[in-house]
Amino acid sequence: MDTTVTNIRILLVDEQSIVRAGLKMLLESHPGLAVIGEAATLVEALALVTDAPDIILLDLNSLSRQRSLDAIPQVMSTAKARLLLLTDEDDPEVNLNAIRMGAMGIVNKKEPAEVLLKAIERIHAGEVWINRAMMARVIGGMRHSNYPQTINDDPEATKIASITDREREVVTLIGQGLRNKQIAERLFISEITVRHHLTSIFDKVGVSDRFELAIYSYRHGLAKLPI
Repeated sequence: MDTTVTNIRILLVDEQSIVRAGLKMLLESHPGLAVIGEAATLVEALALVTDAPDIILLDLNSLSRQRSLDAIPQVMSTAKARLLLLTDEDDPEVNLNAIRMGAMGIVNKKEPAEVLLKAIERIHAGEVWINRAMMARVIGGMRHSNYPQTINDDPEATKIASITDREREVVTLIGQGLRNKQIAERLFISEITVRHHLTSIFDKVGVSDRFELAIYSYRHGLAKLPI
């Protein structure tokens, strides 16, 4: 992990005190990370967001009794922190819905500790974190869901051909997980212009949000899967 990252304030949410203790020990063993609060329930977590954490690290499975996915918008509307989920859930639809509802990243509990630390760093920098294997499962799951399918190459080729060079640059950066402000800085344009480009791209390729656009870009070679 990049030791130049400093003052990342983390709120842990997990119903198991032993798990929280282990996570706290792991996180605080790395420079620049500080656990500023712990919560066993959503109610406790919402009471602690006034301490202004940068990241809320929430065990998605531990909140199953509280309809955990439905809890995400409540957390996001109350806290200004970025939400990172820990999960052992392999259901692509569940992971997709979590991102759509406002989570900025998902880390599977089977991953090495280094992956969690890297995800925290990336999310604190404003990027979206979902690893290659999980993204592949999401894409695979969409092939069996209501997500638009490629019936043949011609319709998609026509859509992609309608995307301008500048819009392709925006698509590539969306695929890297960058937010509008970061895209604007990278391309030396305004955030308003980025939003205009996204509206145009959504209309051209037939997607409804930036996450669906990222999936579309991976499936059609417009962006590389995150490592």
